[in-house]
Amino acid sequence: MFLYQPAEGYRYNSDSIFLYSFISSFVPKGTLLDIGCGVGIISLLLSRDFEIDTTIIDMQESMLLYAKHNYAINGLKVDSHLADITLWRSEQRFDTVVSNPPFYHSSVTQSENRHINIARYSHHMPLEELIGSAKRLLKPRGYFIFCYDAKQIDSILFYLKEYKLNPEVVRFVHSKIDRESKLVLISARANSKSMTKVMPPLVVLGADGEYTDEAQMAFDMASTHSIKAEMV
Repeated sequence: MFLYQPAEGYRYNSDSIFLYSFISSFVPKGTLLDIGCGVGIISLLLSRDFEIDTTIIDMQESMLLYAKHNYAINGLKVDSHLADITLWRSEQRFDTVVSNPPFYHSSVTQSENRHINIARYSHHMPLEELIGSAKRLLKPRGYFIFCYDAKQIDSILFYLKEYKLNPEVVRFVHSKIDRESKLVLISARANSKSMTKVMPPLVVLGADGEYTDEAQMAFDMASTHSIKAEMV
């Protein structure tokens, strides 16, 4: 699958691939909303692999332009919206809401590139507002599947419970087995009473510095070919 990305500015990384693989394990169906879609990488791959009706939303017009173009060149349909998710209102409710949101804390050194800044730092989409928006747009038993900064797991679990989204499955991603986790993958469900399942960690690199079999499998499953170009 070919995807256009900005030659300069924010581009998707392995976080998106691992989130796509994680979401795929739940076999999404029905309607799906991708919050902060960027160039569309996650929902585009899911739309390719599953029979779903996809809606994407992003607050950056330039990113949405890339996403719409990527859907078009791959022959896939999508309903797109240029909006801030916290302000967007829709009568539609979704079976699955997904997101790879900006989650870096605003206290760290920030990029001066506006597009990168919006895509990376959490003050552009505060965690509570993200979770609240997802809950508002979900069907009564819908799933919210997303990734976030692992160091903020306490806040993640707190706000999920506040908005009655039960974290059913949690998985931490480690660059190496002896490194601390910097990313967590979470599948939460509305009105669920299931106990939380903490999966074995996803380790990206082995002792030899090469991708582990599972990490490589995720990249192979995605099978993306990135094209860096400026959209007119």
